[in-house]
Formats: sequence, C-alpha cells, structure tokens
Amino acid sequence: MTDIYFDESIILLDVEGTTKEEILTRMGQNLVEKELVKESFIPAIIDRETEFATGLPTAGLSVAIPHTDVEHVKRKTISIAVLKNEVDFGIMGDESETTPVKLVFMLAMDEAHSQLSLLQKLMEVFQNEETLHYLVKQTDKSAIKQLLEEKLNFTQFEGGQSS
Repeated sequence: MTDIYFDESIILLDVEGTTKEEILTRMGQNLVEKELVKESFIPAIIDRETEFATGLPTAGLSVAIPHTDVEHVKRKTISIAVLKNEVDFGIMGDESETTPVKLVFMLAMDEAHSQLSLLQKLMEVFQNEETLHYLVKQTDKSAIKQLLEEKLNFTQFEGGQSS
C-alpha cells in the first residue's frame, strides 16, 4: 500500500466556483497536475457525485466528501478546498435535497478499505464544529495541514505518512 500524500500543494483556499462540477474539476485538475490521479479521475468523480451525493449538513457549516473508484488513483491522497462562497451539493442519502457546502475533502484512495478508515476519521472531524470553523477561517495552509494530520492520524493507514 502506498503512503498517503498530503501537503500544502493540495490544500486550496478561496476556491471560486458556482457549481459542484466546477469545484470538483478545479480540485481534480490540481491532483492531475501533481500526478496523483489519472485524467479519468475528474469525469469519474463528477459522475459519482451526481449518482451518490456527498454533501453533509454538519454542525455549523456543510462539508462534502467526494471520492471515486480506486482505478482512477495513482497515489493515495486527500485534497482540501475551502470555498470562497458556498456551493450547493446534494445531501448524502437524499440527492433530492442540497446543502450549501463551504469545505470539500476530496478523497483519492488506492484501496477501498483505506477509504473506509479515512471516512471514519473524517466523520469525527465533521462532528467538531470548532474544528470546522477553524478550517474555513484559516489562511495558513501549514496550520490546516498540521491540524488535519493530528486529527486524522495518517500514520494509522498501514505505515502511511504525510509527504
């Protein structure tokens, strides 16, 4: 299993866009440029988001956790985007409803079981309103990286570490 790649280059601040597709394309393109995912990742993540919404109306502000199949991933990573303005994402489990998302955690996992482990850790982060508000107000990518490394404990992913 490859180590998880996580650094300031995949933390995006003040991301502009008016649709979830624009946001997912911007985030995905950044991962393609870093050679962390294949070109097929962008259409795959948009298709999956259309079919299985990932918006979560959490305490204080909404988040989204888009992800797609492992065959589109070159190296396991998690990209974070703080949106300049809220963008509507379908609500997980109820695609007919939307929630205004401010924070996007894009997962690119190379094994299904590691995605599940990371999702469980992320749910703990999402339940902490103080942490979410800290993340959206933060202007220092290093501070965001440090907080998430602490909260997500990347070392638990079978020797995975941040880069």
